[in-house]
Amino acid sequence: MKDKIYQSPDAAMEGLLSDGMTLMSGGFGLSGNPESLIDVVQRSGVRDLTIISNNAGADGFGLWTLLNNRQVRKMISSYVGENRLFEQQFLNGELELELNPQGTLAERIRAGGAGIPAFYTRTGVGTVVAEGKRVDTFEGDQYVMERWLKADVSLVKAWKADPEGNLIYRKTAQNFNPAMATAGRITVAEVEEIVEAGVLDANAIHTPGIYVDRIVLATINEKRIEKRTVRKREDAA
Repeated sequence: MKDKIYQSPDAAMEGLLSDGMTLMSGGFGLSGNPESLIDVVQRSGVRDLTIISNNAGADGFGLWTLLNNRQVRKMISSYVGENRLFEQQFLNGELELELNPQGTLAERIRAGGAGIPAFYTRTGVGTVVAEGKRVDTFEGDQYVMERWLKADVSLVKAWKADPEGNLIYRKTAQNFNPAMATAGRITVAEVEEIVEAGVLDANAIHTPGIYVDRIVLATINEKRIEKRTVRKREDAA
């Protein structure tokens, strides 16, 4: 079996990047973002990218760095959030945006990984989401047809991996990462820890190694909080 473990993020991304390609980037908010691999994409200078991601990072972090470097032509997302750069580029006509209901985005990615070209959902019927899309009636209700999403390369971040590419995600990082790992022609996983084969509990594996082509230890693990909210302690008075 070909060794899937690479010695650095740069080595893990070697030969995979090109102008005009489509990338998937896992995570939810700032949790589970493949920060180390995004850094390689930013330094490579590739342009005209289509990025499929729940969001586009936050000021100075994650996919924001690609937007700031004018490397992204189109975002396929579900949440703009408080990313002012994202908003500014879209309103200025610099960035194309395909905005999806969050569940629809997740299902389109899952469909891409499962080999399902299209599916029907009631979400978005009668709204701008359905404009230009096929709408059919089933059992008296209207449904809009949504198409699968696939990528040239999927970038995911996991908690643990073994040499065969089996992955375990931790908590919120399970959002989008497992589905995206199945929907890329090539999947690269950055992980916090690589363990020996047989160490991972087979019942706890979220992504089987058959979907993962390359593994690398993460070099950036900042675990930022996008918006911190706190309350006063009860004894603060």
